[in-house]
Amino acid sequence: MSEPTGAARRRGPFEVGDQVQLTDPKGRHYTFTLEAGKNFHTHKGSFPHDELIGAPEGSVVRTTGNVAYLALRPLLPDYVLSMPRGAAVVYPKDAGQILAFADIFAGARVVEAGVGSGSLSSFLLRAIGDQGMLHSYERRADFADIARQNVERYFGGPHPAWQLTVGDLQDNLSDTEVDRVILDMLAPWECLDAVSKALVPGGILCCYVATTTQLARTVESIREIGCFNEPTAWESMIRNWHIEGLAVRPDHRMIGHTGFLLTARRLADGVEPPMRRRRPAKGAYGEDYSGPNADGGTPR
Repeated sequence: MSEPTGAARRRGPFEVGDQVQLTDPKGRHYTFTLEAGKNFHTHKGSFPHDELIGAPEGSVVRTTGNVAYLALRPLLPDYVLSMPRGAAVVYPKDAGQILAFADIFAGARVVEAGVGSGSLSSFLLRAIGDQGMLHSYERRADFADIARQNVERYFGGPHPAWQLTVGDLQDNLSDTEVDRVILDMLAPWECLDAVSKALVPGGILCCYVATTTQLARTVESIREIGCFNEPTAWESMIRNWHIEGLAVRPDHRMIGHTGFLLTARRLADGVEPPMRRRRPAKGAYGEDYSGPNADGGTPR
């Protein structure tokens, strides 16, 4: 049985073509690709790539300036933050939430809209494996080209589970029996009709949006279409900690708001979602609201 795509590049001694991440004494990272006969240069001196080729991961190299650098393969979270960008990337903290709460499993059939620079595509492909299916839609050809290069650089070539289509999802979606749909786009509500037809009963829709107005419109549109359960929305933040002897405190900087996530599950055909029992605050629905329960009744 052959190894999963990219697995061989994640273990063993360094080889020509491997990505290497160097960490200097101040914790700064430098990423490059190993090439025979080349030198790595910094303002602290240089060293030959050949010194790392054949060496085990976790080796330490010294430059001509006698500065030590720790050499490791970059983790996927490191890779996506340093790779060339067309659009903004999905941060690892959000990608991890998507993998967990959209329940991405090995062999899953997944549709993704809004590929950007290929960050989330890389996480999804590694989760579904070679036997899954990821069909990504990106309306901008230049973003699609950058994403393809980034994904293939990480996996060492084309991934057998990946198909990339340039165009709008709502106009091009032909996939059926889809387990999961991930929408990372400005107006996910425009795709709900197409997505609802592609998802299997019990399948999960996950949307990633940047603003509260996008979040509100997406949730109300999901409620209005009537074939999903009540959506759940949240955001996540990460705060690192400084630990030095007795000086244990939060770092002065943190990864705060990057986007909102929401999930909803596809109901069986012909089933109406149960009525919501929670009454909204007075004035939650403005005078110009024309969506579900516009007559002032209890929202579902």
